Amino acid sequence: MNEFWNKVVKTLRHFVRKALIFARGLWWDVMRPMPRAPVFIVGCSRAGTTLVYKTFSESGELGSLQKETHDFWSGLHSLEERHWASHALHAKDARESDRLAVARYFFSHTGKLRFVDKNNQNGLSIPYLHALFPDACFIYVKRSPGDNLNSLMEGWRRPDEFATWSDDLPESVSIDGGAITRWCFFLPDGWRSYLDSTLEAVCAFQYQAINEAILEAKSSIPAAQWIEIRYEDLLADPVNSFRTAFENCAIAFTPALRRHCESVLANPYNAFSEIRQDKWRQGRNRERLEKVLPSMGRLVGRMGYPEAG
Repeated sequence: MNEFWNKVVKTLRHFVRKALIFARGLWWDVMRPMPRAPVFIVGCSRAGTTLVYKTFSESGELGSLQKETHDFWSGLHSLEERHWASHALHAKDARESDRLAVARYFFSHTGKLRFVDKNNQNGLSIPYLHALFPDACFIYVKRSPGDNLNSLMEGWRRPDEFATWSDDLPESVSIDGGAITRWCFFLPDGWRSYLDSTLEAVCAFQYQAINEAILEAKSSIPAAQWIEIRYEDLLADPVNSFRTAFENCAIAFTPALRRHCESVLANPYNAFSEIRQDKWRQGRNRERLEKVLPSMGRLVGRMGYPEAG
């Protein structure tokens, strides 16, 4: 009997939520309020962006869908219509219809005029997002290359989790001699050159491409709207690291947020294993990563890291 009533309650909640989204959408159609200073979390996949996104989603000042929004953004500019060139979008791609669609979507789903969003392609599309919302805040989450690449490699071995969007990819993938046949995470410009590469090479390519795109876009964003977070700083001091980020976005760091940050590392969201630095040095990917890390010296210097590792 309890199972029956649980299903009834779940069904009712689903219909109430759908009705609320519909009602908000109708209200938006009349009033057309525009978002205020949305917050976009950007960074390489497996850099800690989900940790930051989920923590910002705890703020009562921000609306959040509490999930990746890849499908929504792809509906505005599909990969098919762009001939699968890459996930990158540019300022010239920003249309007024996009701005209205985003505004309606996030308001109808969250009821907030200020929202936080994250998906693993946003780092390639900062000029587009800034053109849509000139007052947006961008939070750049960066992670040292050794650990980031190690986590990317582990993610590529989980295609059912990280390759679901790429099932229609118009190319055959044969990474690591055919051991991996589905493309994971995101498509930077030039991705077709890595269809039959080694796993460490394609992960290094993705890491370099998205971080370079983010650093290039940084120069066009007002300094007050750009926040950088090192993943390593979050591990060392999550409370003060998040406090600084919230305050820089003009979001109150409430006692509830502080309590959340005090225990946030105990709930690592989509971490593959325990949270700690330099995991790559003891992992199964060490020898392979040592082949590609030396090529990243210039990039990691620009990111503020002393060396590739």
